[in-house]
Amino acid sequence: MDTSTIAQRLRSFLLVLSGCLCIFTAVELLLSEHMESAIQLIPLALCGLGLVAVLAALIRPQRAILWALRLIMALLIAGSLFGIVEHWEANIAFERDIRPNAATGVVVLAALRGASPLLAPGMLALAGTLGLGATYYHPALGQPTTASERRFMGLFRDCR
Repeated sequence: MDTSTIAQRLRSFLLVLSGCLCIFTAVELLLSEHMESAIQLIPLALCGLGLVAVLAALIRPQRAILWALRLIMALLIAGSLFGIVEHWEANIAFERDIRPNAATGVVVLAALRGASPLLAPGMLALAGTLGLGATYYHPALGQPTTASERRFMGLFRDCR
């Protein structure tokens, strides 16, 4: 088996894994009724967007689709960081409500064990990282064909 076949299988594996994480995260969000406010719908939307991007990259791994996948995976990672901050703020606010006179250290320690799990949004970051990894040195991201693509690709020369 040549190295390009192995690399392609690894890319497909990473994409499938990323898509599975999007599905499992969406199912977990639905089962936990993570829909109390509009802001809680963001991870669900990101899961759907990520799954569509992964499926498109698996079916038609073309340059534009792979760049769109990279952008969407970056959004997943940014959404994950936003979710961690949201969970942290909710935990801190809850601890401040039930212990208004507690020292900051006590509140911080209690918030780390709070009702909103701090690392749960990290599933989206993992899915995004796997999706980004699947595009690393992808052959479809080779040489640009038009002048505008060459200018655009010049911006990301080291990212290929």
